[in-house]
Amino acid sequence: MSWPGFGPVPPDPEINGIGDLVTRVVSEIDQPTALVAQSMGGVVAILAALERPELVTHLVLCVTSGGIDTLALGAQDWRPDMLQANPSYPHWFVDYKTDLSPRLAAITVPVLLLWGDADPISPLAVGIRLFELLPRSDLHVIPGGHHDLAYTHATIVAPLIDRHLDT
Repeated sequence: MSWPGFGPVPPDPEINGIGDLVTRVVSEIDQPTALVAQSMGGVVAILAALERPELVTHLVLCVTSGGIDTLALGAQDWRPDMLQANPSYPHWFVDYKTDLSPRLAAITVPVLLLWGDADPISPLAVGIRLFELLPRSDLHVIPGGHHDLAYTHATIVAPLIDRHLDT
């Protein structure tokens, strides 16, 4: 899924922040659903799971901040480069810094954390911290994986997701 205002997807006047994205995602969930998300999409998936726990059956989070302070865990700050390379992107996207750490224990569905050990944007320390905070999580580390590991390592990632969804 692409977000409004990013790449080829035109802006939507109803989307003015992460909360609006969560509302949009939650409005589309009408039956028990697994959410698979990468990068900032992981924050949206976590917030959706917190808002509608009765409908989210599984989470797959791939190289995300997960709503925790990644800079404190050694992450590279991607925001300035993102805005410089994409000046039309909405600023609310890069301004989001809410700490979800205190709320993560409330997520009781199975969570698969997919991480690369070579990602400067969401380093392995972030995945380890999410593993500690999410009570039913499983962390899988992909050697050499960067921030695009779901794409570059799809042959490894897809079977892991399949197995996770079978639990």
